[in-house]
Amino acid sequence: MSIQLSEQPVGVIGAGSFGTAIANLLAVNVDVLMYSRNNMLVQHINSTHENLGVQLSPRIRATNDLEEVAQKCLLLFPVVPSGSFRSMMHDLGPLLRPYHIIIHGTKGFDARGMENKPEDSTLTREDVSTMSEVIRQESIVERVGCLSGPNLAKEIMAGQPTATVIGSHYDEVISLGKKVLKSEHFHIFGTHDMLGAELAGALKNIIAIGSGILKGKGLGKNIQAMLITRGLLEMVYFGNAMGSTSRAFFGTAGIGDLVATATSKDSRNFTFGFRLGQGEDFASIEATMPELAEGVRTLKIARQLAKYYDLRVPITGMLYNVVFKGFDIDRAIQFLINYPYDVDVDFI
Repeated sequence: MSIQLSEQPVGVIGAGSFGTAIANLLAVNVDVLMYSRNNMLVQHINSTHENLGVQLSPRIRATNDLEEVAQKCLLLFPVVPSGSFRSMMHDLGPLLRPYHIIIHGTKGFDARGMENKPEDSTLTREDVSTMSEVIRQESIVERVGCLSGPNLAKEIMAGQPTATVIGSHYDEVISLGKKVLKSEHFHIFGTHDMLGAELAGALKNIIAIGSGILKGKGLGKNIQAMLITRGLLEMVYFGNAMGSTSRAFFGTAGIGDLVATATSKDSRNFTFGFRLGQGEDFASIEATMPELAEGVRTLKIARQLAKYYDLRVPITGMLYNVVFKGFDIDRAIQFLINYPYDVDVDFI
């Protein structure tokens, strides 16, 4: 079914920082219907055309009615935290039809029953889903894509130039995503390796936490470069084990997103790690951050997946101990510096 952009708005589900950035980008080309379940926020957006301190395009209208979004929008951009994604799709799914197209912007994993499993348990691949897999599990929509990075919302909202990647098995999805998002400062690449783009987008958040910890401890670029490089290798190991190619991690959605997220104070994951490195405790950081650092949840899932696949990923394992077990950061850094890596690169 061909979508005529002049005929209906494009839907954005989620009014957080990234959802707001995407809505403003879309509004350059199309009318936008932005969904939030918070009715007070909806009223605020519609009366002030402002959200999170950002001026919104007059082409954006907010609603708290999912059915309205499904009826009026054929193209949808869900941008909600990974921990809430399945619940959102469970509500949205029955309202969708085969003609809908969904391009999600969520960088994380869904792990069924993770909260009910013992801490030292193992998650299998069957327990863990990417967001595109959740969309297909909870709806009859087939034409699905993902929006990968680097996508620091604050820079996008400031109009700074960047590039992104739309991953999909369907050329139509990539083409349509490019059409509605294109602007003078926003360049879009396409890839058919949607799994690789999703995995890269989720896993780089773990490394960003580690990079923030190093910065918080006052350490310099040499050790940060080592962490990012070795962290990229661990991302590749996870990706290969889960079914993607190594190539997916060496483009904009992989190393590009990793560098941006692991070096910027505008990254929530970097900021979480930075505050941890400065001596704050997990609970106080979590309680005072306005939005979730996706890497925290991803780290817990990845650690259990590493056990399932029997992967040698010392950075992931040590970061888990630091974040969730209170392991001494200085000892963790010393361990990683002295870890007996056999070779520098072993997968090319």
